[in-house]
Amino acid sequence: MKQQINLKVNGIEHQVETDTRRTLLEVIREHIGLMGTKKGCDEGDCGACTVLLDGKPVNSCLVLAVEAQGKAITTIEGLSVSGKLDPIQVAFVANGAFQCGFCTPGIVMAAKGLLNEKPHPTEDEAKRAIAGNLCRCTGYLRFVEGIIKASQVGG
Repeated sequence: MKQQINLKVNGIEHQVETDTRRTLLEVIREHIGLMGTKKGCDEGDCGACTVLLDGKPVNSCLVLAVEAQGKAITTIEGLSVSGKLDPIQVAFVANGAFQCGFCTPGIVMAAKGLLNEKPHPTEDEAKRAIAGNLCRCTGYLRFVEGIIKASQVGG
């Protein structure tokens, strides 16, 4: 069944007509046109589709778009403001915390969710925050170092 829904993505209101069974991931990519949120496993296992829902990281492939109405949705594209990267993005770039880049948006969003909740996390907290994100290219060490570095400059 199709339904008109209103979503606030990266501070912008979007009115979308979509099937009520469509996921937030599908609507973000196919209707709103933001491609930074990646479609990996479609089962909540890889974390490539991580976005912030009211500041908390969620796998957008597991959330129905209709469930996101009335909530603030932040994608990787919403972290930079006026062309200025968020401190977590700056720290990841400075630390070389990526290789192929496919998983990076999801890991950045998981890290941002942690920093929203806990501005100065421990290394163990940083590891736990990104534990639901799979990366086939790295050993995760640079991601954790990037999170700690961002926390030191106000991520």
